[in-house]
Amino acid sequence: MKKFLYRIFCGFFLGISIFAPGFSGSVVAIAMGIYHEFLQVMSNPLKNIKKNILFCTPLGVGLLVSAVVFVLAFKQLFDSHEKAIYLLFIGLIAGSMPIVFAEVKKVGFKPMYLIGAFIACIIAIALGIFATGEGIVSSDLAAYSNLPGVAIGGFAAGVTALIPGMSLSTVLVLLGVYTPLIYAAEALIYRDLIYILPIVVFVVSLAIGLISTARGIKYVFKKFPGFANTTIIGFLFGSLFSVAYQSHYIDDPNFNWILGGIMLLAGLGISVIFVVMSKYMNKTE
Repeated sequence: MKKFLYRIFCGFFLGISIFAPGFSGSVVAIAMGIYHEFLQVMSNPLKNIKKNILFCTPLGVGLLVSAVVFVLAFKQLFDSHEKAIYLLFIGLIAGSMPIVFAEVKKVGFKPMYLIGAFIACIIAIALGIFATGEGIVSSDLAAYSNLPGVAIGGFAAGVTALIPGMSLSTVLVLLGVYTPLIYAAEALIYRDLIYILPIVVFVVSLAIGLISTARGIKYVFKKFPGFANTTIIGFLFGSLFSVAYQSHYIDDPNFNWILGGIMLLAGLGISVIFVVMSKYMNKTE
């Protein structure tokens, strides 16, 4: 039961990181200590089906809760205190770094691995700069009638979702399907089923993208663990700069540094909680 509740907790924050533009869900999964297990499940979902269901069910519950909270409440919080929310995620990313440094130390480090870290850092920074200004904007629900576009967006998001530093929501924004998805989700929450088909198409396409990518990423971690984890560090540093860069250009009249500092410390504190709880849960398996 403790592990089930913990994974609901993980699923909730994972969902918020996915729905909030500019943030990497895989980086948050690393911070929560569930990234490699999730990668294992996605790489072969039909193997150990019972175990996979037990792992994914509480995550799914948490994701659904976060989806409702984001659409009904967090979206408004994001709009009214956007810069402070960015600082929350900066704290969350920074707090997760010791986890990855420990992994690198465990599997071994070579100076040549820094090449991968440097490239990853540049990619994450470039994505952040490219996505600056692409936030939550109003949109007509009629734009969500483009099912081929929704399918392509879902698949592309699934392909990039497991790459640390890559933001699923940013990919959706750049492909023009993010805002219609939020509005369709809001309609669904209010029991308006007219947009259920596009959402189903999106979810199926996303799952196909995740499964098709997971094996390749898993192979890299298995064969080149030192290089893979060092590359993740590059993505983390790049993500920190990226999120900070985006927050710098946010015009938030409600922002003050007291609130920002509180949110930054909250992010760091949540990361520590994830680390402690993850270690505890692994010991009790």
